[in-house]
Amino acid sequence: MDTTPPAPRFLGQATPLPASPAEAVLDYVPNPRPGLVYLVRFVSPEFTSLCPVTGQPDFAHLVIDYVPGETIVESKSLKLFLGSFRNHSGFHEDVTVGIGVRLFEEMRPQWLRIGGYWYPRGGIPIDVFWQSGPPPQGLWLPDQGVPGYRGRG
Repeated sequence: MDTTPPAPRFLGQATPLPASPAEAVLDYVPNPRPGLVYLVRFVSPEFTSLCPVTGQPDFAHLVIDYVPGETIVESKSLKLFLGSFRNHSGFHEDVTVGIGVRLFEEMRPQWLRIGGYWYPRGGIPIDVFWQSGPPPQGLWLPDQGVPGYRGRG
């Protein structure tokens, strides 16, 4: 059985945002450096979803780190997936962990972590972290580089 991922669907095409995360399709391509332990980082500093109680927008700075297995996620499909949350209602915890779990289950990296640094809701900033397990031995794992919320000044 051929396990080679299909060619990315979205490259070079104008592509509208999916209506929801469930409708978003993530594309994966073969890892160009299979067998090596290296870190890939995606940062989404202006991530948006909706509060499930008020319907108001919530904003976060997301950092996704992973060590590829056989595939890597194609960045345009990831951008469209993350953008699909603009009309999705969910608590910070569910949104952050759900993104990490979906990527981990579909892409099957050696390791994955996500940090969701949410801006205050009701005066309280909420930071949510999830990882698939301990990082691989020998991995250079930089800090996610997002300071805790300090408010103005």
